[in-house]
Amino acid sequence: MSSQPPSTRGQEIDHTGYWGATKRLLFSILIVWFLCSYGAGILFVEFFNQFKIGNYPLGFWFAQQGSIYIFIVLIFYYAWKMGRIDQQFDVHED
Repeated sequence: MSSQPPSTRGQEIDHTGYWGATKRLLFSILIVWFLCSYGAGILFVEFFNQFKIGNYPLGFWFAQQGSIYIFIVLIFYYAWKMGRIDQQFDVHED
């Protein structure tokens, strides 16, 4: 019995590269989410309140609605990007 981890389709998986790409994606998405929800909705609310969407200040909009919309967009982006990373490292499902 071999002590090496199982391979996929006859090729070894680059675990370090795969995990590094996954972590970079997660950290970048978390930074965007933090900046949109906490940054735009709390930290920079006075600056964003100078602008309006409809009749509502932009800072209020980010705090109430925008961070939710950004989160949903980030979910779809994460799924799409992880699919590409899986294909790059040949660990995708057929």
